[in-house]
Amino acid sequence: MSIEKINQAKAEIASTSAYKTITEFFDADSFTEIDAFAKSGEGFAEVVAGFGTVEGMPVYAFAQNSDICGGAMSKAQAAKLKKIYDLALKTGAPVVGFYDSVGGRLMQGNELLAGCGQVLNSAAAVSGAVPQISVVLGTCLGTNALNAASADFVIMSEKAQLSLDVTGENASAEYNAEHGIASVVAKDSAEAVAKAKELVLYLPSNNLNTAPESFEEEPADCDCIVGSTVDGGSVYKLFDNYGKDAKVRLARLGGSVVGIVKTNGGVLSCSATTKIAKFVRFCDAFSLPILTFVDCKGFESIKSAAKAASAYAEATTVKISVVYGQAVGSGYIALAGTGANADMVYALPQAVISPVNVEAAAFILAADAMNVPVAEQKAVAEKFAAENLSAFNAAQNGYVDGIVEQQDLRKALISALDMLAGKRVPTVAKKHSTI
Repeated sequence: MSIEKINQAKAEIASTSAYKTITEFFDADSFTEIDAFAKSGEGFAEVVAGFGTVEGMPVYAFAQNSDICGGAMSKAQAAKLKKIYDLALKTGAPVVGFYDSVGGRLMQGNELLAGCGQVLNSAAAVSGAVPQISVVLGTCLGTNALNAASADFVIMSEKAQLSLDVTGENASAEYNAEHGIASVVAKDSAEAVAKAKELVLYLPSNNLNTAPESFEEEPADCDCIVGSTVDGGSVYKLFDNYGKDAKVRLARLGGSVVGIVKTNGGVLSCSATTKIAKFVRFCDAFSLPILTFVDCKGFESIKSAAKAASAYAEATTVKISVVYGQAVGSGYIALAGTGANADMVYALPQAVISPVNVEAAAFILAADAMNVPVAEQKAVAEKFAAENLSAFNAAQNGYVDGIVEQQDLRKALISALDMLAGKRVPTVAKKHSTI
């Protein structure tokens, strides 16, 4: 092929929406395309793929090209995606996929199915070794959706569709956010790309590297325990529309990335517990320290409680818990207890730690004091808790490592993270847990 035809082909590819999306994602002039001239039928393959940098961090990425046959999956596209995943595994760099496709080239039959299977296998192979982010900008249905949803985080634009059902039922961004599939919903494609760029900078390149550090920022001037503790403007919100009785976040503390889990009081629902367990396992896979802010009276389901307890107990990354409200029974054991392998447990002075809820504890341990009119029992129970179930009592018995005022919490946590940075824990030889 003459140099003129090569340049003409390059110009044709560079004019497509997928190429513009992927170059917008990467640092200026850093994108290098892989298999640029790969053919699918009579035209080019329906995906742009390659590598570049995001704020200097190496990343692999691909973008389905809706300008070529609607971005339909084909054996040629599958081969390019498989190469991206295989290179990411070899070099230890994250993979970001931009999805916008009408489906698959069904006339390729079993060859198409085999190609899709190879892509899924390659994505599974890198899971836990390098971070994966899916960004759904348009239509992503059928087997495409299976691959997109298997990423660690899924970002969707408001008008995007993601579903195994090729008819598009239950495919909206709102539905996927409410069911814990979409981590972030952006108002449009440009914001979705920007959110992906931002998220990459919170993640290590692979499971052997540390996350990028940033300059330490002063915390926000607010009453929120998380906002007043972590670096100002550093909170990245995840899964906000799913399991709303708990929050998970990525943030920076003293310039270093940490995972944040915060329970909002009451009993944790199954969806909130599932969200927490998944997030803890992700943080553990990439050795991100986990800070858990506990105000929890237990769990809605024994199965979900076991899932959360297992995730925390099995995690070998740095784990620090802060009891800022009530830590009752299974809530304390699973989320805050040293028995669940927390490295450090702090509590605010007003915190309550109890094996059962406050009212039940008062009836059991102070039956005479609770022999008052029903309208007065709550106040009596709270007084009993303050005197007998306090953080100070727990600290006296070795169940809390330190009692800290909220204004001093940031300093205490930074100090603890510095001391625990070299944590090493041998594990039992096994493939994986089954809980």
